[in-house]
Amino acid sequence: MSSHHMALQVSNLHVSLSGQEVLHGIDLSFAAGRWTSIVGPNGAGKSTLLKALAGLLPVRGQVHLFDKELITIDRKLRAQQLSWLGQNETASDDMRVWDVVMLGRLPHQDWLAAPNTHDHAVVVTALKATQAWDWRERSLGQLSGGERQRVFLARAMAVQAQVMLMDEPLTNLDPPHQVDWLEQVRCLTSQGTTVISVLHEVGMALHADDMVVMQAGRLVHQGACADAATHRAVEAVFDKRMAIHSLQGQWVALHRL
Repeated sequence: MSSHHMALQVSNLHVSLSGQEVLHGIDLSFAAGRWTSIVGPNGAGKSTLLKALAGLLPVRGQVHLFDKELITIDRKLRAQQLSWLGQNETASDDMRVWDVVMLGRLPHQDWLAAPNTHDHAVVVTALKATQAWDWRERSLGQLSGGERQRVFLARAMAVQAQVMLMDEPLTNLDPPHQVDWLEQVRCLTSQGTTVISVLHEVGMALHADDMVVMQAGRLVHQGACADAATHRAVEAVFDKRMAIHSLQGQWVALHRL
């Protein structure tokens, strides 16, 4: 696939944290308009990789966003093209839900400019898509962990970025809202958005188009979620403690006792 069909590419990526190298020379390409899930055991470097893709960490090697080196892209433009939903996102408890989601529009606004009609329409759409509309006048402090997670997802969606990076987005979400999240991702990719998510839930990760399998700071495998080679790589990094099977037309991960 030619590079202009790639949303993000990394070459010879090394990341060190507190003097310890945690990513060891990773080469990866993420196809535009597809959903890629990143899986691996604890300590594999999944979240570190995602932060490197977002430009949140100093790196050795190169990260390209749509053929441009990430560090050379103007910060405001980068914030328009790349949205981020991290683990344990925080905002002031007394902030109104509406205002939290409106923060997603900041990259598109002039300095100190008031939100315009389009900004308001985007925020309404994001709140309704995440089923957070009914709480728009409530403060964050009044919400449960799962409700807050949906508000932060709405904020990330309000950016309308071409690439969405999400680190453990299903934290605190009950199963019905995990399914809602899945439908949102499918809707985003159908509109051409590239979604890259780190997921703890391998069964959910298997719903993606492509999968990146990591272990000990290295890339073990990248391939389609439906490929047998991908399933073997997942089973291997989890020490054969899970097996991937087809069940009613879907891939499921069954844990072995």
